[in-house]
Amino acid sequence: MKFLILGSGMQGRACAFDLVRNPAVESVVLADSSAENLAFAKNWLKSKKVETVVLQATDIKGVIKLAEGKNVMVSCVPYFLNLELAKAAIEAKCHFVDLGGNTDVVLQELKLGPAAAKAGVTILPDVGLGPGTTSTIAAHGISQLDEVDEVLLRDGGLPQKPKPPMNYLLTFSEHGLINEYVADATAIRNGKRVTVGGLSETEEIDLPKPLGLCEAAHAAGGLSTLAYTYEGKVRNMDCKLIRYPGHIGVINSLNAMGFFSEEKMDVGGQKLAPREMSAKLFRAHFERPGDKDLVIIHSTVRGKKDGRRAEIVYDMLDYYDDKTKMTAMMRTTGWPASIAAQMLATKVIDKPGAFPVELGIPSEPFFEEMKKRGLNVSWQFKWLDDEAAADPKSKKHAHEKVAA
Repeated sequence: MKFLILGSGMQGRACAFDLVRNPAVESVVLADSSAENLAFAKNWLKSKKVETVVLQATDIKGVIKLAEGKNVMVSCVPYFLNLELAKAAIEAKCHFVDLGGNTDVVLQELKLGPAAAKAGVTILPDVGLGPGTTSTIAAHGISQLDEVDEVLLRDGGLPQKPKPPMNYLLTFSEHGLINEYVADATAIRNGKRVTVGGLSETEEIDLPKPLGLCEAAHAAGGLSTLAYTYEGKVRNMDCKLIRYPGHIGVINSLNAMGFFSEEKMDVGGQKLAPREMSAKLFRAHFERPGDKDLVIIHSTVRGKKDGRRAEIVYDMLDYYDDKTKMTAMMRTTGWPASIAAQMLATKVIDKPGAFPVELGIPSEPFFEEMKKRGLNVSWQFKWLDDEAAADPKSKKHAHEKVAA
């Protein structure tokens, strides 16, 4: 199997790391516009399978040339490049996976389905943590029930040792983080797709140890294509990011004061958009090299099974890896993309076209691959109605924990 990864940043390196560990992978070409980043990545990966190429992702002809003869191209570059890269993959007759980041772009990629099918390739956008793994969890939970009332997706990347007053650690782009906070999010309410404010409807959430009581609020882009796939099929669905208590209130206060406005203001004779300065301050305050992160998923699907009310709760907790010096966010974002790419290369996924994660990735084989890597998505089914509570067999089933 041969792969092409565009982007040698944290997620690109994590994806390459996972690919080269598979003995069946023959080669991984890592392309980036920065020779310095590529040199760092090659030294860090320490694999003879890795070849590096200096290339701008906007050089579509160059991308097509590199992609020809590869099984899968994985995009780990900013979301706004993904549509043209997906088209390049089709031209090169190469499967395509990306990390997503913008629902509008993903929807445009999905329109490439007929062209991809004609070329005999598969386009899988949005394959990261959330959207990505959380989308697969939603699809799995929905498939387990006859009727679905609620799908509550909750996930977050956090510092293992929070430092007040903000209790946060930056593990990806500060611009992407601000967008998650302030842009509108999507939800399903009473079966219909609706718009909700970023970081709105803050709730307390009681998480498994060691986290305990945290808070969650709507994340822009978190639900992504799920809102379209399950509109009219699920009564209520939303996706909220998890933070330590107090963080969301501070961010919402900054937003109310205009700190994230993109409208330029006169500051000492200079024109400056407040968001530009806020992004720099986010990077300065929240980037703490040496601090260790964790990633948490705690999601709930409720509805009916065999006429009874039931609930399935999904959990995953991952930590910074001291051995590889890999953040939990790298592992939980880059590795799902690698798993999807390998599923395509080995024809575990074998349906040409363009598909959202929830329709394109088989959930249980995906969970099994995650478990092999130490990313254990577990779930617990329990009955919620009185009849089930009085049934000894149901009580036993309620405490049965199924791990992927």
